[in-house]
Amino acid sequence: MHDETVERTTDGSGRLRDLTFDEIRRLNPSAKHRLWSKFQGEKVPTLREAVVESMYHNLTIYFDVKGHANQAVDALKQLYLEFPRLYNSSIVCSFMPDVVYKMRQADANVVTALTHRPWHLSHFGDGTPRFNSSWKHYLYMMMDVILDWSLHSFLWRLCGVSAFLIQKNFVSQEYVRHWSSKGIQVVAWTVNTFAEKSYYESILESSYITDSLVEDCDPHY
Repeated sequence: MHDETVERTTDGSGRLRDLTFDEIRRLNPSAKHRLWSKFQGEKVPTLREAVVESMYHNLTIYFDVKGHANQAVDALKQLYLEFPRLYNSSIVCSFMPDVVYKMRQADANVVTALTHRPWHLSHFGDGTPRFNSSWKHYLYMMMDVILDWSLHSFLWRLCGVSAFLIQKNFVSQEYVRHWSSKGIQVVAWTVNTFAEKSYYESILESSYITDSLVEDCDPHY
């Protein structure tokens, strides 16, 4: 599951944290997809089921870890032991440096990446402030500045990452060159229009994450 709530990606409603696994399992993840009629009766897979299906289709997997670093690392470590092929076909990534750092400490052979969107602590992806309180808003803006500086100055090296996943609006040729000079690959998210894809492929020559390879999609932050 990607979001904090289930409305966008399923036919259910409510916060993910308030639902049990059995309740999530009963939701239909294809309900709001344009091809829903071809995939009726789909169920939200377990992590292992999703990995097995992805490997069957020879997909590159981005394990996007949202939190609970210790639990996530333990679960992922077991998956890599069970499916050694993942070492060459997956990346563990997170907005949280502690997740990436602990994953590398648990298994130095796992490919990892830091995910970042400037101002994400103080603002939602559409630019709306997260907090109504002025003092809290500016406190988190200050934390954003510190985090951004830390990620670009030393955390990337401390965490031992191979890639930097950055929100598409903050990528430039100079940004790609900067990380390339350090041996780090830039991967932009989420690139959902033909024009943007052409720009990343022909001008930036950079990898990107998209919601669809065949059509334009609504932006997702």
